[in-house]
Amino acid sequence: MRLIGLALSFVVAAAFVGPWIADMRRTGLARDNYRGRRVAFPAGAVLVACSLIALAPLAILDDRADLDLLDPDLRRWALYVLGVALLGLLDDALGANESAPRGWRGHARAIAAGRFSTGAIKAIGALALAAYATSGLGDRDFAYITDLLLLLLTTNLFNLLDLRPGRVEKVFVALLAALCVGALTAEPLRLLGIFIGPVLVVAAYTLRERAMLGDTGANLVGALAGVALLVTLGETGRYIALGVVAALNIYGEFRSISKTIDGVPLLRSLDSLGRVD
Repeated sequence: MRLIGLALSFVVAAAFVGPWIADMRRTGLARDNYRGRRVAFPAGAVLVACSLIALAPLAILDDRADLDLLDPDLRRWALYVLGVALLGLLDDALGANESAPRGWRGHARAIAAGRFSTGAIKAIGALALAAYATSGLGDRDFAYITDLLLLLLTTNLFNLLDLRPGRVEKVFVALLAALCVGALTAEPLRLLGIFIGPVLVVAAYTLRERAMLGDTGANLVGALAGVALLVTLGETGRYIALGVVAALNIYGEFRSISKTIDGVPLLRSLDSLGRVD
């Protein structure tokens, strides 16, 4: 029954995303993408709206009708997912000027110089939300810190990946498939389905360069990826995942992930799969 969240959110998104994306472009909620095409922005706001529309009836029925529609742990993770999406929206709305600092080093320099940095606010806010979401999970301090960092750095990694149409969504789907097949479980889909459905629908618009997720959407998808890792992997698996995610974050801070992908034929082919010419 808990997969109904995935099904309902997908149906809601299928009904509303198209008209909303078109309306965003019509009313000026748009931005030029990396190829100079004018696209709806930030489409991550549409992800949040569709998820909440689907969540409302399910939450009421789950509680009042005593139906097993939502995983009880969703209460813990939904706060983080929606919270980092809101922080991303703040960055999309207020941090879009050309002089805005970029990267951890840029935000640190901005704070040291007394400048206002939405990116720094986003980073500190995400840390607070991750610390709250993972509280009580690890039975040892080291395990708790591992969970916190894995959640936080996975969220940031997807923000670093969001430089080409559909890349974030494709990496997320590949990760979900690997976790579900590798662990022989549908737990991430049952737990996070209410947010996953809209991601799948919006991908059709980002791939065709009709919309951009923005930090709002990249943060949301990254948060879903982080939660999926935490609820699927065992302790050793989380340590390995943290090492990989941390290394990719460090690499993305100093080097261009997009240039690296473009330089590897297989990665370039996968990255361009489904994208318009």
